[in-house]
Amino acid sequence: MFIDSARIFVKAGDGGNGMSSFRREKYVPNGGPNGGDGGRGADIILKADRNINTLVDFRYKRQFKGPAGEGGQSSNKYGRNAESLIIPVPMGTTVRDEESGLLMADLIEDGQTFVVAKGGRGGRGNAHFHTSSNRAPTFAEKGEPGEERWVRLELKVLADVGLLGYPSVGKSSIIRKVSSAKPEVAAYHFTTLTPVLGVVSVDDGKSFVMADIPGLIEGASEGVGLGHNFLRHVERSNILIHVLDVSGIEGRDPIEDFHKINEELKKYSEKLSKKPQLIALNKIDLVEDVATIDRVRSYFEENGYEVFTVNALTGEGLSDLVHRAWYYVENYVPEPDATDDVVMYEAKPDVDFVITRGDDAAFIITGARIEKLVAMTNLDDEQSLRRFQKIWKYMELDKKLQEKGCKDGDEVVIGDQRFVYHD
Repeated sequence: MFIDSARIFVKAGDGGNGMSSFRREKYVPNGGPNGGDGGRGADIILKADRNINTLVDFRYKRQFKGPAGEGGQSSNKYGRNAESLIIPVPMGTTVRDEESGLLMADLIEDGQTFVVAKGGRGGRGNAHFHTSSNRAPTFAEKGEPGEERWVRLELKVLADVGLLGYPSVGKSSIIRKVSSAKPEVAAYHFTTLTPVLGVVSVDDGKSFVMADIPGLIEGASEGVGLGHNFLRHVERSNILIHVLDVSGIEGRDPIEDFHKINEELKKYSEKLSKKPQLIALNKIDLVEDVATIDRVRSYFEENGYEVFTVNALTGEGLSDLVHRAWYYVENYVPEPDATDDVVMYEAKPDVDFVITRGDDAAFIITGARIEKLVAMTNLDDEQSLRRFQKIWKYMELDKKLQEKGCKDGDEVVIGDQRFVYHD
């Protein structure tokens, strides 16, 4: 089964909790704090693997959670970092953040990796909080929560040459003839429902990858037929071979078909419509009037296209077509990557917090800094709680809550914790 898109949830491992402990040795009655730090949580990493060619595995498993880091120990021993969780994906997989829709990564090389969710850092042990005014801190930080998000994976077939054309024009027959690929061939539309890759050998050990992709029809740019499933894979090709049925046995005009398909390409992507195309006039053995071939050939040549007359069943003309395709593959110059929809997940200036009103009339405080502070604070420890209250005052949360209308006895929500406000 070929699956070329998937939606998955990734949750990196939480950091391990810091340790609260004190030095206990003979003749050292008042040993200082020696709690170690917790280990870092596991990152979630996507890795391109040439041995995988579909996203079907994500149909059965959609959630991936990394292990937490080990907790800190006494004697200033650090907890062990958790090993990263590596998820193999096919080469050609793009990764998009579902919430924003922006592109996060494009994994096109074997072994290429991307950290899709970073593990939380370990909490600090109580040895970090030893000061001249507090020589015996009893509290330690809890581990930082790991990142989590829903992402969309899309597979775009990696092929040097893509076969373009309406269903049943002979694309599958061509790839069967010039490579070892064996796609299903029959006399009905959409025989090919999934992309088929074939390695085409040229002289002197030269070769390239050709893709037989499901046929395109009018309206595909809006998702009609196999629509986007087709167009997504065409994007990867360096050059397109536009296969046309010159026989007209199905009552279609090859020139009209050419313009309809190119119109769909343009609607879907301006960049895609500008890819070089070779014209392959197929089914020449079924043409009743030879003048038809000359008329169609002349039309395309006058418009600057290279035209090849072929017979996919006998192989006539395919050698010249393959060699010309190889010339374009060998001399292909990649276009500069578009960066208009690419997002790099860098540290952003954090807005300290935002206060909103929930449906239950509670005051909800959101912000990366304050939410991490709450998550990493042990609220059951008195000293830890006092430290949290000092930071609360420093951030002027009381003042901001009052400005929003918060009164004595109102509920305040931060992350998973609920507090009762007292003026």
